[in-house]
Amino acid sequence: MRNNGFDDFVAGWSSRLLRSAYLLTGDRGLAEDLLQDMYERLYVAWPRVTDPVAYAHRALTRHAMNRWRMRSRRPAEAALGTEHDRPDHRADAVEALHERAVVVSALRTLPARQRAVVVLRYFADLSEADTAVAMGCSVGTVKSQTARALARLRTVLPVIDDTRVISEDRS
Repeated sequence: MRNNGFDDFVAGWSSRLLRSAYLLTGDRGLAEDLLQDMYERLYVAWPRVTDPVAYAHRALTRHAMNRWRMRSRRPAEAALGTEHDRPDHRADAVEALHERAVVVSALRTLPARQRAVVVLRYFADLSEADTAVAMGCSVGTVKSQTARALARLRTVLPVIDDTRVISEDRS
């Protein structure tokens, strides 16, 4: 069988990789296209790939960054809901959709490399070294891009009010 383990990899990692692609592109349709392109490349390279997760993140990031370079315009407004992350309660769902919209909007304000580093480090949960490999840069670049991105996000993201959560826990 040529794809020894490929189907299992796709089944096990699709939702996480789609979430990363969505955060990289800000658009569900573009994320699905990006993921499909990555799977096509991965399938061809599968016999030579030793770490498919690292390969997938690297391919998604590089392809997304290439798309950003080729297009000077920002992506269209993203759909707010996906079936991957919907909470069960309506009030929680509305709040989650609002938070997702705020985060995606804030991510769109970042330059391509900063957005990629934030998505890989904090949403895909990669280490600095793995992020550097995925982005094709040094660990120092990852650190500096992370610092700049977080500084920018602090200026555009609203402060989250944790007092509501604390008061709910005490009642």
